[in-house]
Amino acid sequence: MANIQYYDVILKPVITEKSMDLMADKKYTFLVHTEATKGQIKEAVEKMFEGTKVASVNTMNLEGKNRRRGMVVGKTAKTKKAIVQLTEDSKEIEIFEGL
Repeated sequence: MANIQYYDVILKPVITEKSMDLMADKKYTFLVHTEATKGQIKEAVEKMFEGTKVASVNTMNLEGKNRRRGMVVGKTAKTKKAIVQLTEDSKEIEIFEGL
């Protein structure tokens, strides 16, 4: 297990139609470090975004896709996605405002 700091856990937000629909329920989707635990993800969100309180975290491990370039076959990198549910009295996350 790697020593992951809270600022290394969240890589970037996921902006899709489905994730935008979940934002109405205060659920936000992020790409996270592949070795991050649910506890580390919760801590990272609460530290990086002031006034937020996390109710629950759901994670998904995504395998890399097979890709071909001529006769050479390879795989893309593995990723991990996290859906973070905020509490009702929590503030919204600012990076998603106005989308």
